[in-house]
Amino acid sequence: MAGSRRRRRGRARPPQQGAEPSPLADATLISREVATVERPSKNTCLASASASTSLAISGPYVCADLLDSLLHEIIALFNSFRDFLAFAGTCRSWRAAVSTFPSVYTFGFPPFHLKPDGPYVRPHSSGIKPILLSNCKWQLSDPSKKNLSLVCSVSENNPNTMHYLGCSYGYLIFSYEEHCLLVNVYTGTKVKPPKLPPNNRLGYLCGIGILTAPLNSPNSRLLLCSKASMFEWQVGTNSWSEHPLALDRENIYQIVFFKGDIFVIDGLMRLHTIHLTPQFSMQEVAIKLEFAPLHSWLVVCGDMLLMVDQVLSYGELNGSVDTTIKVFRLDFSVEPAEWVKLEKLENHALFVSVDRRNPTFSCMSPERWGGKSNCIYFARLSEGPDETWTAVDLGQPVLKDTVFPIYYGMVLPPDCSLLSSLWVFPNLIYGSG
Repeated sequence: MAGSRRRRRGRARPPQQGAEPSPLADATLISREVATVERPSKNTCLASASASTSLAISGPYVCADLLDSLLHEIIALFNSFRDFLAFAGTCRSWRAAVSTFPSVYTFGFPPFHLKPDGPYVRPHSSGIKPILLSNCKWQLSDPSKKNLSLVCSVSENNPNTMHYLGCSYGYLIFSYEEHCLLVNVYTGTKVKPPKLPPNNRLGYLCGIGILTAPLNSPNSRLLLCSKASMFEWQVGTNSWSEHPLALDRENIYQIVFFKGDIFVIDGLMRLHTIHLTPQFSMQEVAIKLEFAPLHSWLVVCGDMLLMVDQVLSYGELNGSVDTTIKVFRLDFSVEPAEWVKLEKLENHALFVSVDRRNPTFSCMSPERWGGKSNCIYFARLSEGPDETWTAVDLGQPVLKDTVFPIYYGMVLPPDCSLLSSLWVFPNLIYGSG
C-alpha cells in the first residue's frame, strides 16, 4: 500500500541516502489535504527526518468503490501510523472511510508521545502560573519508530498568557480570563472560540477541557469545567452556555466518553454521567466501592470502562515504599455497579498520562508494532531527558517514583501552569468529517 502511494508521487523528492521517510512529516502534508477547520501554517513543524514529499490526490483508482465495512477491517490491521497515512492518502473514498471508522480504541498501533520541549517544571513548585505560549514547544515521537520525531510550537498568538486545560482529539486546550484557544498538536495552528463569560474562574484553581467529537464533526462541542460550572460551546456558534455543577465544590479530574455517554470523575472518586441534550443534566452513578483509590485514571478499552489505580505497598525493591498498578472493570450488570479487578489485560495495552486531564487510550495486539500486551505505558513526569515513558506490567510492583512522584495525587488539583508529558492521536486520525 505504501509502495503504491510512493509510485503516485510523480514530483516527490527522493529521501537522502540512508534516511527513512518520516510518517510525522507525512502527517503534516496529509493534514493539509484533510483539514476542514483551518489551514496549517507552513513553518510551525520541523521533521527530524530529511525526506520531503508531496502528495497528489487525483487519477482513477480501481479500489475506490470498496465497501466501508471492508476498509474498516483493513484499518484495524494497521501496525503503524505510517500505514494509516498511506491509506488516508490513497484517494478520497478511502479517506472518507477513515471518518466513519468506529473508534480509535480498536487501533492496532500506538498513540504518539508528546513531550514539552523545555526545562522540567516540578508540579506546584512555584504555584499556579499561566503559560507563555511564545515559549510553548513540544516534541512528538512514535513508540513504534523511536528514531523519528517532530518538533512543534504554537503559531503567532494573541493573547500570549494562557492556562492549560487538557488535550482532546489532537488539540491542546488553553484558556485565560475571557479567552480560549485550541492548538493543533501537529501544526501549531489555532482555533479561537468566542469569548468566555467573565469571571469564569477557569485555570486559577482547577480546570479541565475536552471536545465531545472531532472539531470538524457536526454538533461538536467544547466543554470547559471549573469548580462550579461547565461551559459549553457548540462549534460554529457565537456564544457559550453555562451549566452549574452540583459537586460540592469538588474538582472534576477526568472526562471520558463511553458508549455514547459522558462520564466524569471528581476529587472524591465519584463517577457521574452528563447529558447535554435535550437539556443539561448530571447524575451520580451508584457504585459499590470496597477500596480507596489513591491515584486513578479511567480508560476506555473496547466495550469496557476500566480504572487504572496506583496501590501503595511496602515491598523489597531497594527497601522503599513501592507501588503496584492494578486495573478494574466497571460492572454495570449489578446494582449498584461494582469495580471488578482484572488479573490480565489479555492482548491489550493501555496508555496513560499522569495528568488526568489528558486523554487515555488502549491498543490491541501491541506486539505487532514492538509493544507488549498486559502492560500500561505511562507518559512520565521525569527530569531525565531520555525517560519519556515507562512500561509497567499489570500487577507487578515498581518503585514509587518510576511512574510519577507520589505527592502528585488526588490531594492536589492539577497544575494549570504545567503542560506535561502525554499521549495523543492527531486530529486527522479522526477523519475529515
